[in-house]
Amino acid sequence: MDLTLLLKALVLGIVEGLTEFLPISSTGHLILVGDLLNFNEDREKVFMIAIQLGAILAICWEYRRKIADVATGIGSNESANRFVTNLMIAFMPAAILGLMFIDVIKQYLFNPLSVATALVVGGIVILWAERRDHVIEVEQVDSMGWKHALKVGCAQCLALIPGTSRSGATIIGGLLFGLSRKAATEFSFFLAIPIMFAATFYDVYKNRGILEFDDLSMFVVGFVAAFFSALVAVRALIRFISNHDFTVFAYYRIVFGCIILLTAYTDVVGWSEF
Repeated sequence: MDLTLLLKALVLGIVEGLTEFLPISSTGHLILVGDLLNFNEDREKVFMIAIQLGAILAICWEYRRKIADVATGIGSNESANRFVTNLMIAFMPAAILGLMFIDVIKQYLFNPLSVATALVVGGIVILWAERRDHVIEVEQVDSMGWKHALKVGCAQCLALIPGTSRSGATIIGGLLFGLSRKAATEFSFFLAIPIMFAATFYDVYKNRGILEFDDLSMFVVGFVAAFFSALVAVRALIRFISNHDFTVFAYYRIVFGCIILLTAYTDVVGWSEF
């Protein structure tokens, strides 16, 4: 058992859990931290995607009552049927584009330069979105219609670019399309469940040939770390949005992205692919 490798898995698991549901890009942070830790081989990239499942299961646990109510109400409860339909509609755009372009994206965009650029651009977009007048059409996630779901699903496609942030794209997209801050955030949480389950199992299955049995301990450590750190992050975010907007995350993205670009072009840090 390589203790150094397990320590890297622990660090990356914590990073994944803390950033998955914040609008700051978990994939981007994993790529950057992985680059610093020299953890960027093909099988290690599979690890970065697979541990997202730990963070997603944290959502399943946190909202287990809601999920159970929906599961038992399918077919007989109009609200449950509408909720599931909305998730399916929102899931499809990114799923289709992901299947078509994931290999190209991993080849050309899984690098610090792309991440840093997306962080800055995304931060500017969040600042712009937060300065607009919000016209709220949907207060609760259960009141969403299929058109709102489709629009949020299309916004999620932007998150295929590392550094954009899936939660950022769906939450800010939801705000722009008339969802309340609470509805946009919760729908982003629930939408993560099918998209990340699909992405995780697809990537692990596709790359199963490069994985080894000895990798299991690394995956377990990262998975558990992602689960518990995601629980902390989700609960903190729900409390935060009750009294704040997302401006602080926008400034964080811009400053962090600029630091990455500055350290790269001044050779302070030897980032790859610059």
